[in-house]
Amino acid sequence: MSSEKPIYVTQPFLPPLEEFIPYLEKIWKSKVLTNNGPFHRELEQAQCRYLGIDYISLFANGTLALVTALQALRITGEVITTPYSFVATSHALLWNGIKPVFVDIEPDSFNLDPALIEAAITPQTTAIMPVHCYGRPCNIKAIQHIADNYNLKVIYDASHAFGVRDDGGSILRHGDLSVLSFHATKVFNTFEGGAIVCPDAKTKIRIDHLKNFGYVDELTVVAPGINGKMSEFNAALGLLQLKYVDQVLAERQRIDSAYRVKLDGILGIRFLPLPEVQSGNYAYFPILVGPEYPLSRDELNERLRQHNIYPRRYFYPLISEFPMYRGFPSARHDNLPMALEIASQVLCLPIYSELEEQEQERIAHLVSSFVQKTSI
Repeated sequence: MSSEKPIYVTQPFLPPLEEFIPYLEKIWKSKVLTNNGPFHRELEQAQCRYLGIDYISLFANGTLALVTALQALRITGEVITTPYSFVATSHALLWNGIKPVFVDIEPDSFNLDPALIEAAITPQTTAIMPVHCYGRPCNIKAIQHIADNYNLKVIYDASHAFGVRDDGGSILRHGDLSVLSFHATKVFNTFEGGAIVCPDAKTKIRIDHLKNFGYVDELTVVAPGINGKMSEFNAALGLLQLKYVDQVLAERQRIDSAYRVKLDGILGIRFLPLPEVQSGNYAYFPILVGPEYPLSRDELNERLRQHNIYPRRYFYPLISEFPMYRGFPSARHDNLPMALEIASQVLCLPIYSELEEQEQERIAHLVSSFVQKTSI
């Protein structure tokens, strides 16, 4: 094992501690710790301004937000979704008693392939739940066209997509609802947290009720809600994070660009083209380790770990490979050839705003040097 400093696939950005102390003092003084407190309300307003949206409802985490989004739209039956994501995407469906139907992904975006969606629609289909994988927007127009034709709802798992914009504004404005995650690994984090972006005030009111036990007031409960509220501590951290998010995004863009230069031309290593969006967030830097590279993806992963570098195989295995899903007909390997191929080759390299240039140089040098060493 290398004695050099460990480098992980991501590290949360933490603002200076001394800047957080005044927020804590206000919480201690007010004794308001949760239940739609002042920092919670302030963060909702600040995020609406920053993201360019009208309504948002904050949650304790992104998974609760996904579960609640499905409840809010009264989704039942079957939902078409991707096998290439974190398991929370499909778990949220199972928690609502909904059957996920897996559709394969596009080779150059790793997002749900719209060309394959119609063939998966049945009389039980009520919605489509795509993922903006790695923060790269789905083919929104094609997905919405299909949804309109078949009278289906669209819920975007936008866990990776904080701050991403297209030429019309925030990509979070698309679909019936978009769900964000503010987990510690995300571009914008509140340690733990999440949100649902709502199209109108009526929908936000319903979602706010659902995340708070269905309570309207002490005497009125209107829905079988859960406890999904974000605490004042997490909301305060979010307000402070917002002050730095543009700086964080600029650093991630710089690191993304540097990787593309440093890894260019290595036989068997491919990375995704830059997305055609107005503004990305560079949430991840995945490479594909192809058969021309002298090491398999798993061998490269292990070699890097021997040098104290810890990439991640996002997303391997596919969701459809786990026991609770692999019995579904849509989980068959012949239904998901592209997702299986990508999952067998993908390796996400470390990317975070405080990744030092010499650390990135070490990562790129090792990926290149393994080619030279194994070809001797």
